[in-house]
Amino acid sequence: MFVTVGIVVGVVAGVAGVVIGALALWQTRGAVGDRSRMQAVEGAGSPGDLRAIRDVAVFRYDAVEEMTGQLSFSVALMNGLGDGIVLTSINGHSEARTYVRPLRGGKGRQPLSPEEEHAVRAARLGLGPEAEPHFGRE
Repeated sequence: MFVTVGIVVGVVAGVAGVVIGALALWQTRGAVGDRSRMQAVEGAGSPGDLRAIRDVAVFRYDAVEEMTGQLSFSVALMNGLGDGIVLTSINGHSEARTYVRPLRGGKGRQPLSPEEEHAVRAARLGLGPEAEPHFGRE
């Protein structure tokens, strides 16, 4: 009796192992196929996944007249569709304030400061992570 139960349990465990192995193989083949298709699309001049963060720029400036060294900054982080955020930190002598504003299609859903606009423009133009100032507060 114990031998029969042991054989049945062994067979069930073996079948379960084969099923689990087959499912893992199927998922792995799917992932490899997806990656191969993505590489083919990227190689064909396509922008790839438009939802991935790809446009980044940092704009440093002096927000407070008494403070020098460009300690304040705005960082634009956007995907290929222009959706993302602008993160701004205004640093003074005794305090720092941080703001985040959502972006949709490269435009602020709330009014953006000139510095934030500059960071967004630099990110969209692909000017690199460290954008150089070219207006007003230089």
